[in-house]
Amino acid sequence: MFLLSKLLGLAADPMFWVLLLLAVAVFLLPRRPLAARRWVLAALGILLLGGWAPLPDALLRHLERQYPDPPPLPAQSYVGVVVLGGATESGYVSEGTEEPQVNSGAERMTTVLPLLRQAPELQVVFSGGEGQYFGSGPSEAERARRFFVQLGLDPQRIRLEDQSRNTYENAVFTARLSGIDPHQPWILITSASHMPRALAVFRKQGWNVTPYSVDFRAGLATPWTTYSLGDFQKWYLALHEYLGIVAYRWSGRI
Repeated sequence: MFLLSKLLGLAADPMFWVLLLLAVAVFLLPRRPLAARRWVLAALGILLLGGWAPLPDALLRHLERQYPDPPPLPAQSYVGVVVLGGATESGYVSEGTEEPQVNSGAERMTTVLPLLRQAPELQVVFSGGEGQYFGSGPSEAERARRFFVQLGLDPQRIRLEDQSRNTYENAVFTARLSGIDPHQPWILITSASHMPRALAVFRKQGWNVTPYSVDFRAGLATPWTTYSLGDFQKWYLALHEYLGIVAYRWSGRI
């Protein structure tokens, strides 16, 4: 299932399809130049549409607005926070340095600080192993620990789950940590587009969690003139989640 999830992730990347179409065009060019031209035009079409921000933003907005920016939580009512991985660069990037390398999802970790100011007794649990199939370097849990320590958190209060490779394993393996009772009230922190799938998985596994969405990528409205090839990343995020929801429903995980 892990390998299948990574293949679905590849299928969610628009650049994969651009390269695939161009490869087919090169293969067909010597014998069927007209057909090769059509494949090239299809690749160009993906490039043109891929940078038009309103399309991926609409897909992301549907996910993100299911659990929008939460109101102030009475943090004292919870036993702790579960932070899901996806906020740091891959393990190989951190090899040879103690400096944590975070990515655009770093809000997953920084959001912990204001919650701890409200309720210093909250437990902090970070769940994330290495999502790369051929991963190397420190686990994401270890990379997160370094980041939390730099922010001033006592390393003794940070619980790490460093074996999970996907959202389903986040829920299952975190529940197995000693002293963790998933039936008590917890705050679940992850990116807004990831929250619908993550929340469904955790609740399916018996967790009593309240969603705390961060890392919003699509606003309430996107100007129709907005265009950037950098928005391919938004396509990937959106398609990855929709494909993940379909796969998890098919496998009975949500």
